[in-house]
Amino acid sequence: MEEAAARERKRPREGDAAPSAMAATGKPQYVYLPIADALKAPGARVYLFAAVSEIGAAVRSRGTDFTLTLRIADQSRPAGISVTFFADNTALLPCVKSSGDVISLHNVVITMHGEFFVTFNKKFSSFALFDGKVPTECIPYQTSIKYHGTKHDNELLTQMRTWLAYNPPGLKDLELQLRNLKPDTTFDLVCKVLHVHEKKGEWIFYVWDGTDTPAAEFQAISDAEAVESSPLYLEEAPLPREVLCTMPCVGTVLRIFANRYLKEVFHLQKNIYWARFCNITCKQEFGIWKGILLTSSRVRLLSHEDGSVVDRLKMYDSRITDKVHRQPMACLPEASNIADVEYETTGYTTLMESLTHEQVTHKFKTLVRVVAAYPCRASELRLLMTGSYCLRLTLEDPTARIHAYVHKDDGPKFFGGFLTAEALIKKMNKLLGIPEEDEEGAPLTRNPPWIWCCLKSYRLDKNDPWGSRRYRIFATEIRD
Repeated sequence: MEEAAARERKRPREGDAAPSAMAATGKPQYVYLPIADALKAPGARVYLFAAVSEIGAAVRSRGTDFTLTLRIADQSRPAGISVTFFADNTALLPCVKSSGDVISLHNVVITMHGEFFVTFNKKFSSFALFDGKVPTECIPYQTSIKYHGTKHDNELLTQMRTWLAYNPPGLKDLELQLRNLKPDTTFDLVCKVLHVHEKKGEWIFYVWDGTDTPAAEFQAISDAEAVESSPLYLEEAPLPREVLCTMPCVGTVLRIFANRYLKEVFHLQKNIYWARFCNITCKQEFGIWKGILLTSSRVRLLSHEDGSVVDRLKMYDSRITDKVHRQPMACLPEASNIADVEYETTGYTTLMESLTHEQVTHKFKTLVRVVAAYPCRASELRLLMTGSYCLRLTLEDPTARIHAYVHKDDGPKFFGGFLTAEALIKKMNKLLGIPEEDEEGAPLTRNPPWIWCCLKSYRLDKNDPWGSRRYRIFATEIRD
């Protein structure tokens, strides 16, 4: 009976750890399996050495634990497999610095529920995280309490880093920056989430990567109303001033719209996270870019040490230290010369810098496009010359879109004299980017040029200075 009981104790059961070889020193030499081979043993405890391809958010489980999901991959399964971790508190969960880092997993269980995934049991599983770049030390930057590595791990780590050098995680060919956006295509976007707004079940993510979205072309319809009105970026979802002042002043802040709740929202609302928006699309409305989450879209949190994040921050730091490259990317190497300004020595200011300026009233020089004008009919523009009309222009740069006024007395100065109706229309068309008609008829699109412009802000109501702030164009003249 005792011999039978002993044999029963030695017999491996489902969920038992895979046997590991013992070195001469008596220390275990774990047998790591390729992911593809581990999937052939559902229910068994296995040892894995893989690269982290996607990083999820730490959330509270349905019980008292906290849970986190990572996706890992290796040579045998580049598409990867999910690993779900459970811990008593978030400090015990893996804190992956960057996708592409390497993780060693001990005593994890292969589970199948619709598809294969890996379960990390807080009672007997353990992990270690290593930097995925070459060359770096073979010392983990985070280990769980029960983790015990061996010198054999160094060889596996070197092999994994070599593989990663030629097979980086993620589909880089689908990854775009804001400056490379193309409408009606699907892509991945690595960006910082600055603000999250919810309105009637729709979520709006305000994101930024330090670059400018491409300047849009507009339809050139003969009807003057087509260029009289263009919605402002801030009219659709106005932000409180305290939120607006947290926005970067260089680079476009893109809005991404989602019609469903995402579990990552809680983390993204903190204005500290970078994220990868996977498989999203975008379009233009009135020349304003907007991102859209599809049913197949996903959001992955990124650490500030992620390689893609580091690259973008380096590019931005380089951009803002150069006076020229702070200017809109679409106007480089130089802006149009159709406007003259009096304050040539004044530095360049973005519209967002003005919107977030600490003083309501101030003057500045900026680079903008005139995307709309009211009025823009010849008869009404002639009245501007007599001081009977005020001209409202809609100006934009990569950071914002505002209305600015040419006051009654400034009309002749702005247009360069008391002009005929025909001459006024010609200059206005030049501002709005409407090309002259050729033999084939009216053009289908218009592309407003970038012009230097001097602006001053003022208030209409001293009791509501910020709410009644307006902009006025001054010291600016349109050339012939």
